[in-house]
Amino acid sequence: MSDKTETPPKKKGKGLLIKLIGAVVLIGAGGGGTFALVQSGMIGGSHEPAKKESNEPKLVRKGEEDPYAPKTEAKEGEGGADVEGEGGSEYRTSYYNFTEDFTSNLKNSTALVQINLACSTRRDGRVLMWLKKHELAIRSEILVVLADTPEEDVYTPEGKQRLQKRLAEAINKVLAANEGFGGIDAVYFKSFLVQ
Repeated sequence: MSDKTETPPKKKGKGLLIKLIGAVVLIGAGGGGTFALVQSGMIGGSHEPAKKESNEPKLVRKGEEDPYAPKTEAKEGEGGADVEGEGGSEYRTSYYNFTEDFTSNLKNSTALVQINLACSTRRDGRVLMWLKKHELAIRSEILVVLADTPEEDVYTPEGKQRLQKRLAEAINKVLAANEGFGGIDAVYFKSFLVQ
């Protein structure tokens, strides 16, 4: 007999099993890492849906060009370009003048009020376009506000200021109902007559 002892044959399955488990662990780690990078937005784009940019009129800074500005022709004797001052608000103010006076009775009174109005916006020219487009509906709403104004309010500065705020809210209400956005900052009296 021989001095050599027989060694038991090695099992091939044990080495294959270790290799298989190692491959699964490596694939899992690679997939998990890739998933984490995609979720963090580092690769493959953000997981959040793209935010839709608002189409509301934007505030226009002094010196910026307004892409929606109404086209105006310079009249003889007037300068062609607007020159903005350096102080005050950082935003440009545009004005809209209503073409006709407003005449209405006052609440619980025989007195009449006749006013001529203008309003202002610091937003782009779309607000001015909407004012012109919806002037009929705005005029109607302004007349409702005037008819609901007590006579005492038209004689005091405080009452007139309250009326200005109510008129601005009424104009913004009409614009928001028709265009989805108001944009009027203030209302001004060009003339104010109580009879």
